[in-house]
Amino acid sequence: MNIKPIRTKADCKAALAEISGLMNARLGTPEGDKLDVLATLVEAYESRHYPMSPPDPIEAIKFCMEQSGLTVKDLEPAIGRSNRVYEVLTGKRSLTLPMIRKLHDMFGIPAESLIRPANAIHMA
Repeated sequence: MNIKPIRTKADCKAALAEISGLMNARLGTPEGDKLDVLATLVEAYESRHYPMSPPDPIEAIKFCMEQSGLTVKDLEPAIGRSNRVYEVLTGKRSLTLPMIRKLHDMFGIPAESLIRPANAIHMA
Protein backbone atom coordinates (compact mmCIF):
# COMPACT_ATOMS: atom_id res chain seq x y z
CA MET A 1 0.00 0.00 0.00
CA ASN A 2 1.64 3.21 -1.24
CA ILE A 3 -0.15 6.07 0.49
CA LYS A 4 1.15 9.60 1.04
CA PRO A 5 -0.22 12.73 2.72
CA ILE A 6 -2.64 14.89 0.74
CA ARG A 7 -1.19 18.39 0.58
CA THR A 8 -2.44 19.84 -2.72
CA LYS A 9 -5.53 19.86 -4.92
CA ALA A 10 -3.68 17.54 -7.30
CA ASP A 11 -2.97 15.10 -4.46
CA CYS A 12 -6.63 15.19 -3.49
CA LYS A 13 -7.79 14.65 -7.08
CA ALA A 14 -5.46 11.66 -7.42
CA ALA A 15 -6.68 10.18 -4.14
CA LEU A 16 -10.32 10.63 -5.22
CA ALA A 17 -9.59 8.85 -8.50
CA GLU A 18 -8.01 5.99 -6.59
CA ILE A 19 -10.97 5.88 -4.17
CA SER A 20 -13.32 5.65 -7.14
CA GLY A 21 -11.57 2.49 -8.28
CA LEU A 22 -11.75 0.97 -4.80
CA MET A 23 -15.44 1.63 -4.08
CA ASN A 24 -16.36 -2.07 -4.32
CA ALA A 25 -13.52 -3.23 -2.07
CA ARG A 26 -14.52 -5.43 0.84
CA LEU A 27 -13.79 -4.49 4.43
CA GLY A 28 -10.83 -6.28 5.91
CA THR A 29 -9.04 -6.75 2.59
CA PRO A 30 -5.91 -4.81 1.61
CA GLU A 31 -8.02 -2.88 -0.92
CA GLY A 32 -10.67 -2.16 1.72
CA ASP A 33 -8.01 -0.93 4.12
CA LYS A 34 -6.53 1.30 1.42
CA LEU A 35 -9.99 2.72 0.68
CA ASP A 36 -10.52 3.46 4.38
CA VAL A 37 -7.17 5.23 4.75
CA LEU A 38 -7.56 7.26 1.55
CA ALA A 39 -11.09 8.33 2.48
CA THR A 40 -9.83 9.46 5.90
CA LEU A 41 -7.03 11.47 4.30
CA VAL A 42 -9.38 13.13 1.79
CA GLU A 43 -11.85 13.96 4.56
CA ALA A 44 -9.08 15.57 6.63
CA TYR A 45 -7.82 17.57 3.63
CA GLU A 46 -11.30 18.78 2.70
CA SER A 47 -12.26 19.75 6.25
CA ARG A 48 -9.05 21.76 6.54
CA HIS A 49 -9.29 23.50 3.15
CA TYR A 50 -13.07 23.71 2.71
CA PRO A 51 -14.58 24.07 6.19
CA MET A 52 -18.35 23.99 6.38
CA SER A 53 -20.35 26.13 8.74
CA PRO A 54 -23.19 24.47 10.59
CA PRO A 55 -26.62 25.17 9.07
CA ASP A 56 -28.80 27.91 10.48
CA PRO A 57 -31.25 26.86 13.20
CA ILE A 58 -34.36 26.75 11.03
CA GLU A 59 -32.67 24.64 8.37
CA ALA A 60 -31.31 22.31 11.05
CA ILE A 61 -34.78 21.81 12.53
CA LYS A 62 -36.38 21.29 9.11
CA PHE A 63 -33.67 18.80 8.15
CA CYS A 64 -34.23 16.87 11.38
CA MET A 65 -37.98 16.86 10.76
CA GLU A 66 -37.50 15.55 7.22
CA GLN A 67 -34.96 12.89 8.16
CA SER A 68 -36.90 11.63 11.17
CA GLY A 69 -40.41 12.02 9.78
CA LEU A 70 -41.33 14.52 12.49
CA THR A 71 -44.37 16.76 12.40
CA VAL A 72 -45.13 20.10 14.01
CA LYS A 73 -46.96 18.15 16.73
CA ASP A 74 -43.73 16.26 17.52
CA LEU A 75 -41.91 19.57 18.10
CA GLU A 76 -44.50 20.96 20.52
CA PRO A 77 -42.87 19.49 23.67
CA ALA A 78 -39.65 21.31 22.77
CA ILE A 79 -40.99 24.58 21.35
CA GLY A 80 -44.56 25.05 22.52
CA ARG A 81 -47.97 25.05 20.88
CA SER A 82 -48.23 24.55 17.14
CA ASN A 83 -48.60 28.26 16.40
CA ARG A 84 -45.28 28.88 18.18
CA VAL A 85 -43.64 26.04 16.23
CA TYR A 86 -44.83 27.64 12.97
CA GLU A 87 -43.52 31.02 14.11
CA VAL A 88 -40.09 29.49 14.75
CA LEU A 89 -40.09 27.60 11.43
CA THR A 90 -40.97 30.75 9.48
CA GLY A 91 -38.40 32.88 11.32
CA LYS A 92 -40.97 35.12 13.00
CA ARG A 93 -39.86 33.95 16.45
CA SER A 94 -36.34 33.23 17.66
CA LEU A 95 -35.43 30.14 19.61
CA THR A 96 -35.04 30.60 23.35
CA LEU A 97 -32.37 28.88 25.39
CA PRO A 98 -34.88 26.36 26.86
CA MET A 99 -36.10 25.55 23.33
CA ILE A 100 -32.53 25.03 22.14
CA ARG A 101 -31.78 22.70 25.05
CA LYS A 102 -34.96 20.66 24.46
CA LEU A 103 -34.42 20.41 20.70
CA HIS A 104 -30.87 19.25 21.30
CA ASP A 105 -31.81 16.75 24.02
CA MET A 106 -34.95 15.39 22.36
CA PHE A 107 -33.87 15.25 18.72
CA GLY A 108 -30.08 15.41 18.76
CA ILE A 109 -29.93 18.60 16.72
CA PRO A 110 -26.41 20.00 17.22
CA ALA A 111 -26.43 22.91 19.65
CA GLU A 112 -23.86 24.68 17.41
CA SER A 113 -26.54 24.94 14.73
CA LEU A 114 -29.34 25.96 17.06
CA ILE A 115 -27.46 28.86 18.66
CA ARG A 116 -26.50 30.48 15.35
CA PRO A 117 -28.54 33.46 14.17
CA ALA A 118 -31.11 32.53 11.56
CA ASN A 119 -30.41 33.66 7.99
CA ALA A 120 -32.13 36.87 6.99
CA ILE A 121 -33.97 34.89 4.29
CA HIS A 122 -36.20 33.42 6.99
CA MET A 123 -37.08 36.73 8.59
CA ALA A 124 -40.46 38.19 7.68
